[in-house]
Amino acid sequence: MWSTMAMLTAACALTCLAVALRPGPTADAGAATTVAPAAGTEAVPTITPTTGSETPTSVSHTPTPPASVSAPTPTTAAAKPSPTVGSRTPGRAAPRTGRIQPHHTYQGVATAYKAADGNGACLFGPSDDLMVAAMNTTDYESSRACGAYVLVRASNGASITVRITNECPLPCAPGQLDLSEQAFARLADLKVGRLRITWSLLSPGTLGPLSIRYKTGSTPYWCGIQVIDHRNPVERLEVRTAQGWRQLPRTEYNYFLSADGSGCGSSIRVTDIYGERLTVDGIALKPDVAQPTRVQFAPR
Repeated sequence: MWSTMAMLTAACALTCLAVALRPGPTADAGAATTVAPAAGTEAVPTITPTTGSETPTSVSHTPTPPASVSAPTPTTAAAKPSPTVGSRTPGRAAPRTGRIQPHHTYQGVATAYKAADGNGACLFGPSDDLMVAAMNTTDYESSRACGAYVLVRASNGASITVRITNECPLPCAPGQLDLSEQAFARLADLKVGRLRITWSLLSPGTLGPLSIRYKTGSTPYWCGIQVIDHRNPVERLEVRTAQGWRQLPRTEYNYFLSADGSGCGSSIRVTDIYGERLTVDGIALKPDVAQPTRVQFAPR
């Protein structure tokens, strides 16, 4: 009996040892099972440019060029021009906030007035020729039309280019141009009196550099600045100050004023209605002197 129990005990020990030695899942195998998904596309998505919702919408393999890809137009100024130095920064064509827009045709009537020497509300002074006109008060827009070149076409087919140097007050209606008698005579006989016309802005191709003039009474403590002989209408004028560029307000008599003298006698920056910007240095604070520059707005 004792031998039988001994044999049973030995058999049980051998069975337990066999179970303990049986191979099973190891720690390394378990780790491999959990790491496998991290190497797949769920943890590191594959970005497909053409399809797939995981592709960011901002990703592009063809970069969009900037709004202006052309290099800045080199300055037309010489290395040491006299009396001023200028530089040009072409800007993108931006919508103008004024009434008269580029590339737009306006309708109205033409009348005639005695222009004398061609001077007028714009205070440019005597004109080299009398192909000038007065803009109706509405479109004159507190002198914003001053200096604009306008192509006028009559209903009879005749046309003439004039420069705006004056204002035609009420009852001149919107769209109306009061031409010098010399200009009106190019379109029709003066006896006609009123003539149906269309007109639009013009950017003449042949024109010399623009000039800058300080107003009578200008000092380092107060000054008015005027732009003369500009190809395209002037949208704004800025002066350089210790705090940076400062835009000056425009008056109805076509000067930009610095009431506290800020920027008087410093660099000047002029921008036309197409967004082109000209910077001029070296303008002396000399009242009533038209000082020529070496720059001009580009023809449009």
